[in-house]
Amino acid sequence: MGGEAAPISSSAIRLDADALNAFLEQAFPHAHPGTRGHVVSAAPGHVQARMDPNDKALRPGGLISGPTQMGFADMAAYALVLAHIGPVAMAVTSALNYQFLRPCRPGPLFADATMLRLGKRLAVMDVRIWTDDPDKPVGQAQVTYAIP
Repeated sequence: MGGEAAPISSSAIRLDADALNAFLEQAFPHAHPGTRGHVVSAAPGHVQARMDPNDKALRPGGLISGPTQMGFADMAAYALVLAHIGPVAMAVTSALNYQFLRPCRPGPLFADATMLRLGKRLAVMDVRIWTDDPDKPVGQAQVTYAIP
């Protein structure tokens, strides 16, 4: 039994913020600045991320576009899964439902991703996106990842 990996658990992480950012940089080497974001902190059941979108992320009307917000929510969810299961590149999004709650004005975006359920094959997370005030999210996503 000595060679078996510990079971995955939402009460312990395998990758901290630095390790997650290094993995994301290696896994997505062609990502342009301002298009992916980075992990600020990782703890059991929770990841916080930050993104500094560039002008290409704006939609008509000067707001941060929906695809930018959804991509950022997906990145935060991916980081949260990897924090718990380790560097498994082929963990993939199987569902993402995004609710736009308020206009998303230009500036730094923050994501709070919380693990709702971590199983052997699926992980379900809640991701809140906010700008100035964490109590006033601009968007909320429920994200499910398939774990290989």
